[in-house]
Amino acid sequence: MSLRINDVAPDFTAETTQGPIKFHEWIGDSWAILFSHPKDFTPVCTTELGYMAKIEPEFKKRNTKLIGLSVDPVDNHRTWAKDIEETQGYLPNYPMIGDPELKVSKLYNMLPAEEPGSSEGRTPVQNQTVRSVFVIGPDKKVKLMLTYPMTTGRNFDEILRVLDSMQLTLKHRVATPVNWRQGEDVIIAGSVSDDDAKKLFPEGWKAPKPYLRIVPQPGR
Repeated sequence: MSLRINDVAPDFTAETTQGPIKFHEWIGDSWAILFSHPKDFTPVCTTELGYMAKIEPEFKKRNTKLIGLSVDPVDNHRTWAKDIEETQGYLPNYPMIGDPELKVSKLYNMLPAEEPGSSEGRTPVQNQTVRSVFVIGPDKKVKLMLTYPMTTGRNFDEILRVLDSMQLTLKHRVATPVNWRQGEDVIIAGSVSDDDAKKLFPEGWKAPKPYLRIVPQPGR
């Protein structure tokens, strides 16, 4: 199946380093970040998993759960986690999904549905498309999808930035401009009429163009 933003994230059951989960139940009323890896004991992914362990408290502040996935059995993940702690200084405390039968990778369209075999004997290059990030809301819908090449480490600070934007714009009728960060000015959403904007933003706004209405970030 092909996934798009605002599609319901496919539900699944899987074994993880913290026991079996049913994905939607595991998310509960939280946001979730599902990020995948083509193989255990790969160098770039080792750095990524360590960094996510480091900044996990920032996601918790935002009511967001982390869950990794790698195309290998859970026992391999547990061994890999020791390497991650040794080399990166942080032990992943979030669950890691084992996907040796490639079921979740196929379900999330990271591998073709007709892909044969299991994780056994497969190389990282054969699984290179299993390097995606999915941000999923409490409504279980996909809010963001990113896929990276194997040789480029992901920028998880950017995922935090996007999460801040999505949570802000869900609560207030605004959008965030290019390179926006917490505390900076935002844009009144195009779906808001000027009459409604006057009620929402009684102090007014700057408008270099009628369609570009700039206000301070709400709630600060």
